[in-house]
Amino acid sequence: MDAETQRLLEAREKTAEWKKWGPYLSERQWGTVREDYSDDGNAWDHFTHDQARSRAYRWGEDGLAGISDREQRLCFALALWNGQDPILKERLFGLTNSEGNHGEDVKEYYFYLDSTPTHSFMKYLYKYPQAAFPYDDLVATNRLRGRTDPEYELLDTGVFSEDRYFDVFVEYAKAAPEDILIEIALTNRGPEAATLQVLPTLWFRDAWSAGEKPRLQCSAKKQSSNVVTANWNARSGPTTTYLCCDGAPKLLFTENETNTERLYGVPNRTQFAKDGINDYVVNGRLEAVNSQQSGTKVAAQYVVTVRAGETRTIRLRLSDVRPTVPSKSKDSDGVFGRSFDETMRARRDEADEFYASITPPSMTADAAIVMRQALAGMMWSKQFYFYDLNEWLAEHGAGAFTSKRRIAQRNDGWHHMHNADIISMPDKWEYPWYAAWDLAFHIVALTMVDPDFGKEQLDLMLRSTYMHPNGQIPAYEWNFGDVNPPVHAWATIFTYRLEEARTGKGDVAWLQRCFEKLLLNFTWWVNRKDRSGKNVFEGGFLGLDNIGLFDRSSPLPTGGYLEQADGTAWMALYCQNMMEIAAELAMRDGGGEEMMLKFTQHFLLIASAMTHAGEEVGMWDEEDGFFYDVLRLPDGHAQRLKVRSIVGLLPLCAATVFEGNLYEKFPDVPEQVIRYLNARPELTAFIHDPRKTGYAGRRLASILDEEKLRQVLSKMLDENEFLSRYGIRALSRYHEKHPYVFNVGDQEYRVSYLPSESDSGMFGGNSNWRGPIWMPMNGLMIRALLQYYMYYGNDFTVECPTGSGRHMNLYQVAEEITRRLSTIFLRGPDGKRPVFGGADKFQEDPHWRDCLQFYEYFHGDNGAGLGANHQTGWTGFIARGMHVFASGTAKQWLQGGKWS
Repeated sequence: MDAETQRLLEAREKTAEWKKWGPYLSERQWGTVREDYSDDGNAWDHFTHDQARSRAYRWGEDGLAGISDREQRLCFALALWNGQDPILKERLFGLTNSEGNHGEDVKEYYFYLDSTPTHSFMKYLYKYPQAAFPYDDLVATNRLRGRTDPEYELLDTGVFSEDRYFDVFVEYAKAAPEDILIEIALTNRGPEAATLQVLPTLWFRDAWSAGEKPRLQCSAKKQSSNVVTANWNARSGPTTTYLCCDGAPKLLFTENETNTERLYGVPNRTQFAKDGINDYVVNGRLEAVNSQQSGTKVAAQYVVTVRAGETRTIRLRLSDVRPTVPSKSKDSDGVFGRSFDETMRARRDEADEFYASITPPSMTADAAIVMRQALAGMMWSKQFYFYDLNEWLAEHGAGAFTSKRRIAQRNDGWHHMHNADIISMPDKWEYPWYAAWDLAFHIVALTMVDPDFGKEQLDLMLRSTYMHPNGQIPAYEWNFGDVNPPVHAWATIFTYRLEEARTGKGDVAWLQRCFEKLLLNFTWWVNRKDRSGKNVFEGGFLGLDNIGLFDRSSPLPTGGYLEQADGTAWMALYCQNMMEIAAELAMRDGGGEEMMLKFTQHFLLIASAMTHAGEEVGMWDEEDGFFYDVLRLPDGHAQRLKVRSIVGLLPLCAATVFEGNLYEKFPDVPEQVIRYLNARPELTAFIHDPRKTGYAGRRLASILDEEKLRQVLSKMLDENEFLSRYGIRALSRYHEKHPYVFNVGDQEYRVSYLPSESDSGMFGGNSNWRGPIWMPMNGLMIRALLQYYMYYGNDFTVECPTGSGRHMNLYQVAEEITRRLSTIFLRGPDGKRPVFGGADKFQEDPHWRDCLQFYEYFHGDNGAGLGANHQTGWTGFIARGMHVFASGTAKQWLQGGKWS
């Protein structure tokens, strides 16, 4: 057993708290809903980047390359100053939703280079210009650009000309769970010497101003010339942590308190405010820091001159062990002695050993870099998320039992929520809040390195402090009551199967616990989103933003309502997932047959409703061989909205295979299903007949019979429609020359193929589902193809690409789509990575070209990264896909019937 796997075991068994400290700081706390106390609900304008250095946060903290304990009581991060900027670089800068021509957008270059799952070793890179950071230029120039213009990026400003910047590498290595070694390496890439101030900063989250209970007593003070003592109360009791600084930096103390005088013209509660260190360093205000050398925020000031091409190193140690030998000699065994260097080396080597153990031998070195950085990004994207809705709503005058209560701008009715956990974020700058359906996809990759954390995350969303009492799973903090696709059950059974395949045994108790809560959520869907009771579902935008003609979460301009092909397909898949969980529980403990039958019947009703030819206007279009949303008008008329999008591909994803031994153990189940279907022959007239056995005696639950499957696949695998060189597009390229147009009065609604950024402001305009490639949706389709392959075997082949004359079985099709997705990140024959598009610096510079960014989505034609550039969450799925097909584990699982 390698050292990191041993640490994971100790963390699981609670013999050592290896996960107590980690990268749990946000990268943007300002502009979030939690910090919004405005009257109009404009979170971005209520708490701005300019205010962030001076204003204490209410619900969390942010920082540069930062870490904290798991309760975020004590935080550590980096601050920098190049002598030119108007402010310290304490946090990442970006444009707000109204400033960016494509919505909110971080304008910095930072990279998650490495991390182990216990965070025993982590590595982060920040590229800091030596010239003044162009804050005003970025805002002003982007404001002048329209939605059809490219974004104005930091590289475009010229601030990196002649390579006048510092590479700031930050490495963390744990000697023990609460003994963290920190090494900051500063490399001057410019042509001449340059000076940089480095200010590693330790501070307490402000839990006292709002009267958090129990009231926390926090203080930091200077112990010696290079040691700070921090006393604080963790849940476990009074704690002392020591920050030891190599060399002789100046220690600067202030308080993590709002500078009300600067922001509001109101006298400060204390002389020393949150921005005191900034004012001391940048503005020369000596009185801004506490000469008594105590406070709730402290920075160690290093002034470093680095020659051209040189690297200088700063070392620190954050530990619960009182330093006894404050030695500065690298040859001794003191705080920064021989053992410091040996531990750093050991943790680097152990990280290499851990990743080598999960990297298939057949994987190329370049592919291994992609997989490791994708997983590292997921490890770095953990965040302590704190939000007590009952208290927050009361502070907004919307308390549950407040007389003359106001209606809150958002999340009214979610008073039960009290979130205070480490959660996997979609992106800690652009999306520093969890999204339930994103999280479900994160787990597919996270479980490659930390199965326990993955299962904990799925379990978390089902707890009473998250799930609404009515059974709804919270969507995201901008609107917890919005509706995300119901993929939680999909991720749950997938996670169970992956653990079963890896260890030979699944966690049945965990599966049972999840199943019980998922029953509540399934019931919520059935009761809330099936308007007519005909087993066709709505759900609003369902995470797909601008995929359709209209904002599907708002009243339609036509009146009436939509029957959604994606909403209905999601529910068909949900039924299948619940069928599979019930079947697995039945196989393990001998019960659950009734639940298997219940979900089988419900699936058949939903699948039949999607395809039933008796319906005057249904979702299935026989002429096109495709599924569409149906618009039901107030006068009773209906029509299909023939937008050829991923909405119509989702029914293909509702496919699940069941092994023959299940029905051998429970013969009553197929007999009851047969009797049920024999009495209702119309149910299977247009869908796959579940009574038919396939390869190895397997049975298939699928909306699509073989003919419909071939029809849908012919479009999905057509390079003139959905199949790109880089994966499956969200909208058919057919609409490039044939836009879909719908008129309501004198208003025209249009959907055209947009392979990159959106030209619409629908849902903020910072994402686009009208042509780009989205990794999680490709993942769903790959999983479905493997399910079909398990049933049909090698004899079922299709042309891939359509019209090429090249036939593949469905395993090969899944492998081909994964290969195309991987191509986004891998160097091609020309040495370039499609993900970087036309950014020459990233394509050619040796100090940039292996620093990967895992974007939110990708250009439908050239694979360039788009949207949030650190959306490693669900884009991290690529790590699982690359691993599965490089290792051959998919074939092993398929042969053993273990793939789900």
